[in-house]
Amino acid sequence: MITQVRGRLVPEAQRRTLEELSADLDLREGDRTSRYSAFWIMLILSAVIAACGVIGDSTATVIGAMIIAPLSTPIMGTALGLVKRSRSGSALFVLGGASAVVAIGLVASLVVPNSYDLLSNSQVSGRTSPGLVDLVAAMATGLAGAVALARRDVGAVMPGVAIAISLVPPLVVVGVCLGNGAPLLALGALVLFLSNMLALVLAGMFVFAALGYVTPPAPDVSRRRAAWALGGLGVIVVGALVLSTVANYLSSSWESRVRQEAVAWLAGTPGAAVSGVDLHATTFTIGVRAPGDVPPVATLLARLRGVVPDSFPIIVQTTQGSVVVVRGQ
Repeated sequence: MITQVRGRLVPEAQRRTLEELSADLDLREGDRTSRYSAFWIMLILSAVIAACGVIGDSTATVIGAMIIAPLSTPIMGTALGLVKRSRSGSALFVLGGASAVVAIGLVASLVVPNSYDLLSNSQVSGRTSPGLVDLVAAMATGLAGAVALARRDVGAVMPGVAIAISLVPPLVVVGVCLGNGAPLLALGALVLFLSNMLALVLAGMFVFAALGYVTPPAPDVSRRRAAWALGGLGVIVVGALVLSTVANYLSSSWESRVRQEAVAWLAGTPGAAVSGVDLHATTFTIGVRAPGDVPPVATLLARLRGVVPDSFPIIVQTTQGSVVVVRGQ
């Protein structure tokens, strides 16, 4: 049964040997100096490109950074090392590389004004509130990447895997948010990176073990500790993603209800309409288009009482440019 599954997953004729896989994923094999320099040069350049893309809110630039980023290599190397029950040093490259990318994001934040609204940048806002859907997508991407690494005939899909699994951009966002005094946003981006990294490791371990790359070892306390650490990280990341998913659901629900109440508030004003409702952190911003004066804001406040938490400030911004704070800081 296991042999049949292996044959369907990766046909024997296309299956790479353990030595070939280790040569690709273990940076300590072969010419270490050349491999180390290639890893760090490409990682730093990809981080700089990602930082430019994040700050400039350029999706194309961020995608370019994803393609050249080499961080997935030591992550998959960690998965292979856990399956082989051998120390490859890949985890140190992951830790050091992640720290370097965050540092580059911190430096890049120096060019962003303190008054800049980070959530108005889609490259930032899209990476600070991950959910369980992101974990599922990352797991599927990790499986695709592991299968592609183990097969000789599907290596062409790796650029697509690099784009689908976001590693360097979230770390850059962590640095940018920390540099701009937004630790909660930085934490959200860090959870996204950790969930993607965990998905790659688990998916890689599953595929590599299924293909028989396991080396029977003697019991080792350090390996058991690594397994417990990986399991503990998984519990923390999944818990954070569950909380983030719930928060995203509540945010969407509140925005919808606030829009409904705002539309009802403007129902008696000819030509008036709600142009948008956004929840940034704990502040609601309601955009209103009106040819003249809007109804008393106290009426809207009364309608929203009990609809959203009373501690959340609410701002009404009209097309005339005036800003009225209904519920203050």
